[in-house]
Amino acid sequence: MVTEITAGVKVSVETEYQPAYSSPSQYHYVFTYRVTIENQSDSTLQLLRRKWEIYDAALTMREVEGEGVVGQQPILEPGQYHQYVSGCNLKSGIGKMKGEFLMEKLVDGNRFSVAIPQFTMVAPFKLN
Repeated sequence: MVTEITAGVKVSVETEYQPAYSSPSQYHYVFTYRVTIENQSDSTLQLLRRKWEIYDAALTMREVEGEGVVGQQPILEPGQYHQYVSGCNLKSGIGKMKGEFLMEKLVDGNRFSVAIPQFTMVAPFKLN
C-alpha cells in the first residue's frame, strides 16, 4: 500500500493483479486498485474530479480525466473516509499510475488538488 497526505486529505492505494480477467498471450493484463480517501482536515470536503496518468511499460503515458470517482462525487465530513475499487488494463503487465483529485471545501467553495500517490502494477510472474 502507498499513502500520501495533502492538505489534510490522506489517500491510500492498494493494487491487485487479476489473473482470471487477464490474457497474457494476448498482451492483456488486468489490475484492480482500491483507493481510500480519508478527510483528516477540520472542513467538510467534496471530491469533484479525478485525473490519472497511466504508464504502461509497452506504451507511452495516457491520461484519464473526469468527474468524480466511479460515478460518485462523495462528500466527506471531518474524520470520514470514502473507499472505492476500480481497474486498469495494461499491455505489458508492468506499469504505474499516479494522479490527483480536485476537492472543494463546502464552507467557502475553495478548491484544491490532492495528490494520489504513485503506485505500481506488476503481474507476479513478471518479477522473475
